[in-house]
Amino acid sequence: MPLPNGNSINTAPLDEGEDTEPLIDNDPIPPQCCSARLNLAFLMFCGFSVVYGLRVNLSVAMVAMVNTTDPEPALNTSVVYACPLPPGGDNISDSFHQPAGIPQYPWDSETQGWLLGAFFFGYLCTQIPGGYLSGHYGGSIFLGVGVLVTAFLTLLTPLAAQMGSHWLFALRALEGFGEGVTFPAMMAMWARWAPPPERSRLMTLSGSGGNFGAFIALPLTGLISQSLGWPAVFYLCGAAGCLWAVVWFIFISDDPRTHRRISKEERDYIIKSIGSQGTGHGWSVPLLSMSMSVPLWAIIITQMCSNWSYYTLLTSLPTYMDNVMHFDLKSNGFLSALPYLGAWLMTMLSGLVADSLIEREVFSITVVRKLFTLIGLMLPAAFFVAVSFAGCNHILAVTFLTLSTTLGGISAPGVYINQIDIAPRYAGFLMGISNTFGTIPGVLAPIATGYFTEGHTMAGWMKVFWVAAGINVGGALVYTIFGSGKIQPWANTEDERAETEKERSRFNEKKRM
Repeated sequence: MPLPNGNSINTAPLDEGEDTEPLIDNDPIPPQCCSARLNLAFLMFCGFSVVYGLRVNLSVAMVAMVNTTDPEPALNTSVVYACPLPPGGDNISDSFHQPAGIPQYPWDSETQGWLLGAFFFGYLCTQIPGGYLSGHYGGSIFLGVGVLVTAFLTLLTPLAAQMGSHWLFALRALEGFGEGVTFPAMMAMWARWAPPPERSRLMTLSGSGGNFGAFIALPLTGLISQSLGWPAVFYLCGAAGCLWAVVWFIFISDDPRTHRRISKEERDYIIKSIGSQGTGHGWSVPLLSMSMSVPLWAIIITQMCSNWSYYTLLTSLPTYMDNVMHFDLKSNGFLSALPYLGAWLMTMLSGLVADSLIEREVFSITVVRKLFTLIGLMLPAAFFVAVSFAGCNHILAVTFLTLSTTLGGISAPGVYINQIDIAPRYAGFLMGISNTFGTIPGVLAPIATGYFTEGHTMAGWMKVFWVAAGINVGGALVYTIFGSGKIQPWANTEDERAETEKERSRFNEKKRM
């Protein structure tokens, strides 16, 4: 049902049963190729590649920093492996030593779990403030500063490790504190930059940098740790983040109205398609209405469930590859990265398909978000269960883990961008809220994994995979029942609600004539 000429896509639907956001058919759409909005998506993609490199580098470097997963075994005891060593068993990671002069530390499994989860303690603290301030002032400064601070602190990792595990825990928490503003800032920027018909592909392109960064960082971390020593990992990752921040501050603007290199056609198209929802939300936000919003709680709960499995693999997969599968450090990094290559490709493909379904009006926005979320959580859960039955079969285990994470990318144009559907003006703030809750699994999952796998048994790892699968299924059901793609009433200002009522009255009068 096309809207009257001159209305924006974000105008609330006139028909109470209508759930779509129709396209503007009368005006030509500027091509995406070489456009300012595509350049923004690409720079965000690079930024989140760096962000996830900074986040996951410790996961692989930990294998080199500790060398073994436990302190030296006590006298008169033997090491019991969950799986037999592969042919040529001298290639396990224990036989690879660091270059001369590189320190290693006797951290047990529990200490490693706390260190891997430390990042998320800080990450929890700045999500909501970052989203709120980004929605008011614009997100570019917060995204740039967040990456820059995290990158600078990463350079200090070798020093903190030398001072002790408590210092490293504190440093990683501070890194999370700096990085916590990045995703809410991204969402706040897209609320001003992404035309609704292009939201899925633009936002999945920019957000898929996380999976691409993990894919690149995991094998490179193993290679660098093996060749130059683990401290070089943090020096190189930190330097890359600082370099990206400089480029970001030079080329990016908060709003298409203030961008120096955007064409007039593209600027007018973006502003007209987004409408009044593409402006800042001011200092006041409808907190009570948000707290009682069922669609928002559906997003929060589903993200928590999905993130449990994601963070379980992100922080603990290298340890699984090392302790159970006995891959050497270089192979460990490459095999740990394979799932994220698949997820990156699947995320971008899913974004294109989702936008196509919406543009062609095959499904409503609500149906598209629910469909991609349901598939993107249920299929990975099935392969998590399959991993637990693969046992010590190296090929099956790696295949199932890769398929699980790959298919998880299908949920990217689902629940993970739903905040901008239900309240574009408050999208950054809502992302801060949902990501705060969604980060709790990042704190708990590594600790739970360390608890389950304290004895390094296959039974312990089976518990890890079964718990992740069950939580995924629960999230899929919650979102399928309670999710929505409609702009919520509390997301509109009084003037917008009044205008919507006028349009609805005119529409109903025409229907009666």
